[in-house]
Amino acid sequence: MARNASAHPELVERVNALPDQPGVYLFKDAAGKILYVGKALNLRKRVRSYFAPPHTLAARIGRLIMQVRDVEGRRTASEAEALLLEVQLIKEHHPYYNVAFRDDKAYPLLKVANEPFPRLTVVRRRLADGGRYFGPYTDATLMHQAVRFMRRVFPLRTCRTFPKTPCLEYHLGQCLAPCVGYIDAPRYQRIVEDLTAFLEGHRDDLLRDLARRMQQASRAEQFEEAARIRDQIQALTSVIIAKEKSLVAGPLEQLQAALRLAQPPRRIEAFDISNVFGAFAVGSLVAFTEARPHRAHYRHFKIETVQGIDDYQMMREVIRRRYSGSLAQELPRPDLILVDGGKGQLGAASEELAALDLAIPAVGLAKRFEHIFLPGQTEPIVLLPTSPVLHLLQHIRDEAHRFAIRYHRRLRGKPIRASVLDEVPGIGPKRKAALLAHFGSVNRLRRADPQAVARAGKISLAKAQEVLDAIRLPSR
Repeated sequence: MARNASAHPELVERVNALPDQPGVYLFKDAAGKILYVGKALNLRKRVRSYFAPPHTLAARIGRLIMQVRDVEGRRTASEAEALLLEVQLIKEHHPYYNVAFRDDKAYPLLKVANEPFPRLTVVRRRLADGGRYFGPYTDATLMHQAVRFMRRVFPLRTCRTFPKTPCLEYHLGQCLAPCVGYIDAPRYQRIVEDLTAFLEGHRDDLLRDLARRMQQASRAEQFEEAARIRDQIQALTSVIIAKEKSLVAGPLEQLQAALRLAQPPRRIEAFDISNVFGAFAVGSLVAFTEARPHRAHYRHFKIETVQGIDDYQMMREVIRRRYSGSLAQELPRPDLILVDGGKGQLGAASEELAALDLAIPAVGLAKRFEHIFLPGQTEPIVLLPTSPVLHLLQHIRDEAHRFAIRYHRRLRGKPIRASVLDEVPGIGPKRKAALLAHFGSVNRLRRADPQAVARAGKISLAKAQEVLDAIRLPSR
């Protein structure tokens, strides 16, 4: 490495500690002022390349490196995301050595036009036309990759003039066809505002707002809109950087803060129920210690006291058997209980704990929108999809589900011969088995959205809705 790095061992440590992942790096001087912002596919490799012997560096870069006293790295999900973050930081801090960005005409920009039903376009000049401009971007290839991503997530029109019928972009799901009135101006403008918030870097705020709107759409039974927003959240999550504070504290400490627990939950136990029409009903218990699976403490429960379809009573039985009798003596008491489900499952577990006179914190994680429910609270906790807390709870919940399904299949031994699914035209044994294997029970299938059913059964959206209509009939 260069003499500058050799003279400052702490700088060498900072460079070596950078991840070998895409991201943005910031060179700072002794006063902490940002001198230069750059992007990289591999942060560690790229930054190390600057600290080569001095004779291999250009004069301008050499002067820069001699002033560097600190390096900060910010990870991103991709190089294209790094490009967007790089431009945002340069515009925010105006580093002296980022001279390439001073000429806005030399590199492409993104423009959200000032027009009815605005488009996102790539331009070379910034005009006084009322449009909103973002950039410039030095890497046109990565910029176009980012544009393709944004057009999938924010489905704005691309046509210069409206066609008479919806075009291919509509059928690909990348436009909502304002040309024929399939989306009105206020709803379209909301998508434009979401896009500009993303380009301006307000991505955490955008995710929170989307989560709130998804919940509102679900309550209003606008399931298609709720599913569209859910898919939007999932796509955005793949490129959004977790907050820096998430890198400071461990997930257990963050979980403690999110749930307002008295102490970090070093031991977490999770429960799940699996059955088909109440038959072969089982429960599962998985234990995690210090956020890692403790498989020696996993347990299965064959439901003994509940007849028919009643997930809530089954949850009560499993909780009662775990925290009374021999298991209560055999296994240590957890710091937190996680229930796979929403208010109903959590309420059943909490009531049984109260009956046993146990004050163990418990939460429910509802799979549909990944909301966290607390006992006695109407509104759920909605965490960002990038949250390490949510990732940890999802991992534990999914492990409990996997463990329950495995035992359920072992007991079942062979496919169920009779099922309400048999009465749905076009749903044969293979699709029925696929749906039951994926969701674990008809109860879970009832609570699923049409898109999830279509994916699991490899059927059309219309057929998925037909399946749900059939199994949601009161007579069932």
